[in-house]
Amino acid sequence: MKTDLPIQQIIPELRLLFQEKDTGVLIAEPGAGKTTVVPLALLEEPWVAGRKIIMLEPRRLAARSAAARMAASLGEKAGQTVGYRVRMDTRVSQSTRIEVVTEGVLTRMLQQDQGLEDTAMIIFDEFHERHLHGDLGLALALESRAMLRPDLKLLVMSATLNPAPVCTLLGEGTQWIDCPGRTFPVETRYVSKPASEQIETFTAEAVVKALAEQEGDVLVFLPGAKEIHRTERELSNRMIPAYVEVHALYGSMPVERQDEAVRPADEGKRKVVLSTSIAESSLTLAGVKVVVDAGLSRASVFSPRTGMSRLVTLPVSKASADQRRGRAGRIAPGVCYRLWSEEAHGALPEAAKPEIASADLAPLALELAAWGVQSPAELQWLDTPPAAAYGQAQALLRQLGGLDEAGRITPFGRRMNTLGVHPRLASMLLRAAELGLASYASMLAALLQEPAGLRSSGSAGADTDLRPRVEALLTADSSAMPQAAASVADVAAVRRMLLESRQLRSALGPAADPVRPDEDSCGWLLSFAYPDRIGQRREDGRYLLSSGRGVRLAATESLSRSAYLVAAEADDQGADARILLAAPVQEKRLLDLGPHLLHEEVQVAWDRNTRSVRAHRRLQIGAITLKESSIAQPPEDQVLEALLSGIRIEGLDCLPWTKSSRQLADRMRFLHHHLPEWPDLIEDHLTEELAEHLSPFLTGMRSAADLKRLAMQDVLLGGLSWEQRQQLDREAPTHIQVPSGSRIPVDYSRPEDPTLAVRLQEMFGQQETPPIGGGRVPLTIHLLSPAQRPEQVTRDLANFWRETYFEVKKDLKGRYPKHYWPDDPLEAIATNRAKPRV
Repeated sequence: MKTDLPIQQIIPELRLLFQEKDTGVLIAEPGAGKTTVVPLALLEEPWVAGRKIIMLEPRRLAARSAAARMAASLGEKAGQTVGYRVRMDTRVSQSTRIEVVTEGVLTRMLQQDQGLEDTAMIIFDEFHERHLHGDLGLALALESRAMLRPDLKLLVMSATLNPAPVCTLLGEGTQWIDCPGRTFPVETRYVSKPASEQIETFTAEAVVKALAEQEGDVLVFLPGAKEIHRTERELSNRMIPAYVEVHALYGSMPVERQDEAVRPADEGKRKVVLSTSIAESSLTLAGVKVVVDAGLSRASVFSPRTGMSRLVTLPVSKASADQRRGRAGRIAPGVCYRLWSEEAHGALPEAAKPEIASADLAPLALELAAWGVQSPAELQWLDTPPAAAYGQAQALLRQLGGLDEAGRITPFGRRMNTLGVHPRLASMLLRAAELGLASYASMLAALLQEPAGLRSSGSAGADTDLRPRVEALLTADSSAMPQAAASVADVAAVRRMLLESRQLRSALGPAADPVRPDEDSCGWLLSFAYPDRIGQRREDGRYLLSSGRGVRLAATESLSRSAYLVAAEADDQGADARILLAAPVQEKRLLDLGPHLLHEEVQVAWDRNTRSVRAHRRLQIGAITLKESSIAQPPEDQVLEALLSGIRIEGLDCLPWTKSSRQLADRMRFLHHHLPEWPDLIEDHLTEELAEHLSPFLTGMRSAADLKRLAMQDVLLGGLSWEQRQQLDREAPTHIQVPSGSRIPVDYSRPEDPTLAVRLQEMFGQQETPPIGGGRVPLTIHLLSPAQRPEQVTRDLANFWRETYFEVKKDLKGRYPKHYWPDDPLEAIATNRAKPRV
């Protein structure tokens, strides 16, 4: 073990801290040596008592590298005192006392032994990366401490993390220790990329410039494997010295090629390592004196609304940019070329958002259910999982059969959780094993876990169908590796997928499939993994997913003719997301999916086209309908509700109103206006009161034509008591008898202002305005000429006779000389003729 590393200065303080406490935080700057020194320094402390120390390392490459360096410092190989457990690669033995594990492995260890009785301490390294399983692992470890293992020691380590919130989370009395790093000065040069230039082209130019201007190896940061390979091609087209070796470095590469990339360059050689953010922390690349940073990172962003994730390329945070720059100052002074402007740097976020804030939470929800927790609120978190995303995750797990309606894990869900893959794929693998298609499903699952860039060459349309690639992998498992690589992306990816497939297959049981897969097997199995992405073809060639989301194929291809397909991947952009990976599925397969996905719905509803009640039985998966049939005799109560709904839709004009029934409704509205306890009958919509009155008269009716048989006067009166009918006739009379003896109808169309239109001569002798509504509401009188035209409107008849009549009389007498126009209207005889009878 090196004794000159800065971390050695604080080891005594760290030992003392854990002699007195069970939790702590270590903030150690890059280059301090915390990853490889701390576990070994604490291994022989008395409180370890022969038990293990588990160190969580977020990335597989960093985990293997850290274990190898610690083992080498002991003069051993990984797998002896120091070992590691990462996905698809384990090096541990009976003598292993320090295990470096990746995040998913730690979660599995905690699920299998919640007390971790053989473990003295868990170290969470590089916790600032805030991966989902890191947050989950810490939450579960805290719960284990609280319930089972109060002596379990927890140490959180980071270079850039704010320690205060973590100390609060770990509990009262938690302290943090600061340790300076050992880095040499790094000169930062900002080289802004023109907007028109491709990132790969500009990065290659910057690498060539760095090789010419600086000494040492060059570490280049790019967002993903696609950009790395394109930059490789750009560099191969440029005149770089023959002694410069170019290596790629990303997470899904084979282990041998990763090790080759991080190995020091041979004497007389220089290296250019094109890497993703995998090289940001916990890795020391010997010989690197120059960093070229494109300033971008790739992240998966999940949408709870659609249930889909999409890869986005984002500017890095300032913390990540500083981590990357620090790689150039590990062994000597260095230079960092940042391919953006200094002004743009000022606008970068301080730190990246934790993965838990934007990730697909289905794996987390299944892990918590397996732990015995139905709500994240039952555990302690640095950032609580978002409620919307967590609710969507639980809904998906119910669809998959992993949770029951109460949110508890099912026996099937427990089997899903043992496979160590996304719950979607676990569901597919287990269902496939029941159907005798485990080998095929294992190959499909291995393919789906690969980065999208390695599953497709990127051409639109031609690569959407998953079936040829699965078939190529099945062939490669027997013989033809190159043909499979042509269908996928490269030979290394094929090897990795075959290894993954065999490991998944071994977890499912017997080696051989008893059932031979056919051309429909791929889509059928996908439907068990993506029940929310089963798509039904629309008339315009696009597809409606069972989740309700619209999707489309990028180009016309063989899949375009499929009535149904399952979209394993879509870009989740625009009104209709573009399908990236899919396979067709036959309707008969969907009909066998089971009651947890299929549901039958009887729909009795008003059809606006036929203006009648139509009843259908629908077999559905979410938003799509597989089968539909008419129902001849639907339940009467549902017919009634649909008919009332139709009346609401069509409006009350669809009812057979007569002149008398309209007046009756208006009279009732008049009384309701002045007496609120009366039924509310507003003509522009169907009120609850009117619906209640209508219902007994609608028996046997199903259409607008049937409604013509209604007697609306009976409907309205049927809802009134005997007392209300008496009050209606008394306070809202249909007619008023005027002095001439005529019975004049009252117009109640404006309930706040009922009117009486009557010829002026018929009102002679009427001294006051006649009131209604029990004497509370004076009528508005429209006094008409002999030609039935309004001459005067008044609610004060006495004032009209006194002030206005004589002016009106002059005009009318001139126009109608043969009519009777007395000088004293109050003493005159009212008449409905030209002159009163003698």
